Amino acid sequence: MARAVHFVGFRGDEYLAARRAFGPPDFVHRIWDRRSRREVAAGDLIVFATGSHDQPYADRNGDDIRET
Repeated sequence: MARAVHFVGFRGDEYLAARRAFGPPDFVHRIWDRRSRREVAAGDLIVFATGSHDQPYADRNGDDIRET
């Protein structure tokens, strides 16, 4: 099974830098919450826009998308 790439918390230009470094993401999570953690399988790569790899989950689950 192939490793999936997860981008967490990206909001701006840092997304392009991460995409160049790690390739296109398979999943984009607006925030690091319990729901996004459930989508991560063993061996997947998680790329955070800010913060450390062991940051706590958000208190509440975030929404998937915001349409304007």
